[in-house]
Amino acid sequence: MNHKQTGLSLPPGPVMVDVEGTSLTAHERERLHHPMVGGVILFARNFEDRGQLAQLCRAIHAERAEPLLIAVDHEGGRVQRFRSDGFTSIPAMRVFGELWSEDSLAAMRLATETGYVLGAELRSCGVDLSFTPVLDLDHGVSQVIGNRAFHRDARVVALLARALIQGLALSGMAACGKHFPGHGAVEADSHHAIPVDERSFEDIMQEDAAPYGWLGDMVLPSVMPAHVIYNKVDSQPAGFSRHWIQQVLRQDLAYDGVVFSDDLTMEGATVAGDILARAQAALGAGCDMVLVCNRPDLADDLLARLDFPHSEASVQRIRRLMPRTVAPDWDALQADERYQYARRLQSQIIPG
Repeated sequence: MNHKQTGLSLPPGPVMVDVEGTSLTAHERERLHHPMVGGVILFARNFEDRGQLAQLCRAIHAERAEPLLIAVDHEGGRVQRFRSDGFTSIPAMRVFGELWSEDSLAAMRLATETGYVLGAELRSCGVDLSFTPVLDLDHGVSQVIGNRAFHRDARVVALLARALIQGLALSGMAACGKHFPGHGAVEADSHHAIPVDERSFEDIMQEDAAPYGWLGDMVLPSVMPAHVIYNKVDSQPAGFSRHWIQQVLRQDLAYDGVVFSDDLTMEGATVAGDILARAQAALGAGCDMVLVCNRPDLADDLLARLDFPHSEASVQRIRRLMPRTVAPDWDALQADERYQYARRLQSQIIPG
C-alpha cells in the first residue's frame, strides 16, 4: 500500500523506525507515511556534520503534517552518536557519581548544566528526544551498563538523574529513563543474550526500581523497560510483561508517561518470536511505542503485518514528548549566554 497520500494528517503510530544513511531515500519517505509509524531513531551513521543532520531532521519532520518524533541515544561517554563538528563531548554518567562523593552540590549542578548542553545542541539540529538518562544501578557486574550508570546507590541515582532531567527540560527536551526496572544487576548483555535476574520482586523494587517511583512521570516523561527476565516475577522480559508495565508501572507507581520498548531486534527480544510477535507482545503488555532498529527488512515486514489499535491515551502521551518551543539554530545557540555559561562550567570540572 502506498501511504504517501494518506499519511499526511495521521497521528503518531506505535512504531519507531530508523533510516540507513545521511538523507532519506524514496522508500524511507514512503515508510514514514505508514500509519503505524510514530517516530524515527537516529544513529552515528546518520551524521556527517551539523548542517547535514539539521537537513535530515527537517526532511523527516516535513514528511507528516504532524511531525514525527525524532530520537537518538545520546547519553554521553561511549553512547554518544554525534561527536564532531562542534558537539560537546558529554561525560559518562559515572563521572557525576564520582564527583558526588566529593561534592554532591557540585555534582548536581554539573549534571544540570550537562543536561542543558546535551539537549540544546541536539534540539538546535532538529532532534526532539534523547533516550537518557540511564537509571540502572552500578552493581559492578554489567559490562553493557558499566560507566553509563550514575552510582550504586538508588538515592544518588535519582538525585543526579533529576538534575540532568532538569537541564534537559531547560533546553526544551523531555527525558527517558532506562532500563526499567533495572539492568545493572545482570552480567549478560541483552543486545546479544537473554539476561535473567534471579532476585526477588521486593529486592528489585527496593533498590533498582526505586528511582522510577521517586521521579514520577511529571519529572520523567518516558521510560524504557529492560529486555531482562526477572524470573521470580514473570517469565517474560519486562518490556513484554503486563505485570511490570500495567501492574507495577501504571498502577503501583501511578506512572502515566510514555513506555518505549527497547529495540525489538536485540537478542533479548527474541523470546517472543518473530518481529510481529515481539511488537504484539510489547504493545499488548502496555508499551506505547516499539523500536525496530538496524533492520529495515524487519521494519518493513512489521509494518506490512501489524494491525494494532493505537489508543488515544498512547497518542496523547507521545505528543507530550514533542518540544513545545522553537529551538535556536546552532549559531544562535553558540551566542547564547546561558549556553556559554553551561559550557564553561562543564569544561572547568571536566576538561576537554
